[in-house]
Amino acid sequence: MNSELQQIPTATLLLVPLLVWRRVQDPRAVRPSRGDWWKFAVAGIGGQIVAQLGMTWGVSRSLASNAAILNLMIPIASAVLASMMLGERLTRLRVACLAVGLVGAYILSLSDARSSAFLEGNYLVGNLLIVAGCFGSSFYNVYCKGLLARFSELDILIFSYVTASLASLPLWAIEPLNWQTLAHLTREQWLAFAFLAVCHYELSMLLFFYVLEHVSVTAASTSLYLVPLFGVPIAMIFAHENVSSTAMFGTAVVLVATIAIMRYDPSAA
Repeated sequence: MNSELQQIPTATLLLVPLLVWRRVQDPRAVRPSRGDWWKFAVAGIGGQIVAQLGMTWGVSRSLASNAAILNLMIPIASAVLASMMLGERLTRLRVACLAVGLVGAYILSLSDARSSAFLEGNYLVGNLLIVAGCFGSSFYNVYCKGLLARFSELDILIFSYVTASLASLPLWAIEPLNWQTLAHLTREQWLAFAFLAVCHYELSMLLFFYVLEHVSVTAASTSLYLVPLFGVPIAMIFAHENVSSTAMFGTAVVLVATIAIMRYDPSAA
């Protein structure tokens, strides 16, 4: 658990100099009020903490293949929450693109689906935790969309990470950090840790918030189906895996759904 929670404080510390530089460049930038900090706490705790704990604890009690399949729920959950919280319309185009993207992503994940075990009682608790993590991720994306009206992408990311980092401190008492483990990490493991902190928790989120500022949550969330698509060439390059015709077909289906909603959805025009 700690490795996941440590990445949020690490990402926050790395982003602080960027925030300071931005404040120097723009002294008139909005500063959070007490009420705003409560909103960032809701985003950080109800979004990031729930997402990280749900996924980490869930995978430890279930299978990675179950997590891969259940993660396909995130775009659907995001669309439903956006409709409830932001009043976004679930148009026929959006519903159709979500459905087509889901089918394509599922085809890409067929190998995980064959090894998944949703119905086994031993994995029920883990699967429910993974589902909670997926909804935490969806809630974070939707809730932060509402904050973009007053704050920049960088402000939202840092301030929500600050509250998430503070909220995670009591959890370290449950599973204390083993400093000896960190001392024995190899260079490759440190690079992997740094990659997750910088690319996964910083750059990818900043880019996603930038997209959210210009398109609907539903349209932006459809792009999340591209995650298994990128897994195909990465597996080819680094794991030397062969790509099946089924995976190629799934890739084409996901691309069609993504291009369609980005091309024809009014919010993406």
